[in-house]
Amino acid sequence: MLKKQPLLRYVLKKIFTYIFTIWGAFTIAFVLFRSMPTNPVDSWIKSLQQQYAVNMEGGDKMVEYYKEQFGLNGTIWEQYYRYMYNIVVKQDLGPSFINFPTPVQDLLMQRLPWTLALMGVSVVTAWILGILIGGTAGWFRGSRLSDAITNISITLSQIPPYLIAIFLVLFLAYRLKLFPTRGAYDAQFAIGFNWPFIASVLKHSFLPALSIIIVSLANWILSTRSLIVSILGEDYLMYAEAKGLRPFDIMTRYALRNALLPQAMGLALTLGFMMSGQLLIEMLFVYPGIGELMMRAIQVFDFNSMMGVIILSIFSVMTASLFVELLLPVIDPRIRKEIMA
Repeated sequence: MLKKQPLLRYVLKKIFTYIFTIWGAFTIAFVLFRSMPTNPVDSWIKSLQQQYAVNMEGGDKMVEYYKEQFGLNGTIWEQYYRYMYNIVVKQDLGPSFINFPTPVQDLLMQRLPWTLALMGVSVVTAWILGILIGGTAGWFRGSRLSDAITNISITLSQIPPYLIAIFLVLFLAYRLKLFPTRGAYDAQFAIGFNWPFIASVLKHSFLPALSIIIVSLANWILSTRSLIVSILGEDYLMYAEAKGLRPFDIMTRYALRNALLPQAMGLALTLGFMMSGQLLIEMLFVYPGIGELMMRAIQVFDFNSMMGVIILSIFSVMTASLFVELLLPVIDPRIRKEIMA
């Protein structure tokens, strides 16, 4: 039956690969974390003993109780079975150690909007500007403006975002005192849909967003320029020029339009990766996103919180990848023809 339905076979194959990859990546991450020589409870107890010489009567029972609460008792495969059962059946990621007894899923939901807002605005802004600037640089290749844009973009693309962030903090925050250096909003404002709070959020997010935009923009400029240069001289562009169309119309309606498809696919994948946040950027600005949560969890070996962030990241990346692969046959006749062959 599936031999007569190549498109259905393609879709089912992609969905199976999607599910298997998520399961495989999750399993590998779980085994790696649980194979570590310590865990959050033992690390916490050892820290108390070293700092305060704590030696409580009945401490072993307390340790066993907390290990049971965090799913750390039993063999690694027993822990794996319980964890999978809780996720699939109960939709429960377990309690967070750093915010005990808050469930990890609640903690993720508190942090996720901050990461989505920061990363979403930064990525989309960089993508739009990158398409426009990169398209212009590619169309006018060989000009001084194109060479300058290309050289600056190559330089910026090699600089890690956190170094850009450090420079912006030193110059715009400490020296010029234009923007705050940490947090997501001023503590004097209560969270709500009102202008003072929104203005505070925008002011606090400007520097981390600008750090991400600068480096992302450079990469989008370079990739768009490369795509534009590769299609210059194509027959349909020469035909459009022979028809007497203005160069601007040819660039926007023909050249950029053809470069837009692969860039749109790239944007979808980038949006998938943004769920994990920019770890170093969020740490530097103490921004309450997913990346900062991950770092706090790593510091105390909070397995449940780490696995929650990883599951969210794996799911978002693989879902974005699946969306792209299912969308390609719809919008690209060449791929559809290859599948149907």
